[in-house]
Amino acid sequence: MLELRANCECCDRKLPSAELAAFICSFECTFCADCTAQLGGVCPNCGGELVRRPLRPAQFFTRLPVAAKRVSKLDGCSQQKQRRRASSNAR
Repeated sequence: MLELRANCECCDRKLPSAELAAFICSFECTFCADCTAQLGGVCPNCGGELVRRPLRPAQFFTRLPVAAKRVSKLDGCSQQKQRRRASSNAR
């Protein structure tokens, strides 16, 4: 079962369970749409593809709620975003 983390790891934006603009990698690292675009759709932790997080049907929230644990990067993914911008500008 997916953990459905409640925030973006880069900018700490809240990502409610019904958020369509939440993205995850295969390890469930979680990012908002803005950070995902700035990262080029690549997870800064594992290098995997970031895809839209699926929605969990509401009837399961009582038994399987959204994760209370918040995960945030101290630097807000700034190094990864800068590398992505630099490689885009080099093209």
